[in-house]
Amino acid sequence: MTNHRRFDMAETGKLREELKEAIIKGKRDAVESLIRKGLSQGLSPEEIMGDMIPAMDVVGDRFSRNEIFLPEMMIAARAMNTGLDILRPMLVAQGVSGRGKVVVGSVKGDIHDVGKNIVSMVLQGAGYKVIDLGIDVPPEKFADAVKQHQPRFVLLSALLTLTMSMMEETIKTIKQAGLREKVKIGVGGAPLTQSFADRIGADFYGKDARAAVVKCNESLMGP
Repeated sequence: MTNHRRFDMAETGKLREELKEAIIKGKRDAVESLIRKGLSQGLSPEEIMGDMIPAMDVVGDRFSRNEIFLPEMMIAARAMNTGLDILRPMLVAQGVSGRGKVVVGSVKGDIHDVGKNIVSMVLQGAGYKVIDLGIDVPPEKFADAVKQHQPRFVLLSALLTLTMSMMEETIKTIKQAGLREKVKIGVGGAPLTQSFADRIGADFYGKDARAAVVKCNESLMGP
């Protein structure tokens, strides 16, 4: 029995490494097959997500270093989205939307959605109701969403340095609409830093999806 368990753990470990590599290389068919195999072997959706997120972190890091370029990153992103589509219903079903609303979106000019999608799904699994505005969202649309939905948080995503300035513009627009004191604003994305978040007046910075959830939870608990 002990040897059998050891064998299973070795097989599962191999599968999880293969899944990470499949995402990094953008192999969509392999991602789907490996996820379904992992679920059949008893891996939880959370465990599988725990492998997928670092894989995209590797891709984002390579992109920021110019080791890969936009086409390669988009191929990896499509593979990641394939996995998210499989896991999303399972993870969301485990959450209860009792922690309040969160508006999320990629800022104007940014058409990348993988990081945003991961944050959205993890938030839902943690019990938040997410209003996802999508990609290329102008500042006014964020402000309108705050008026309409009265969320606790607004989370802004940007993957390109060229679109980071739109985060500051969005915060200014929300402030000009008289809504800034009504929400906490978080920012995230590969090129961002805490110092940038501080400079543009964001309430917090999350380096990844898990950090975003932790920051939201901490804000609910108060200072």
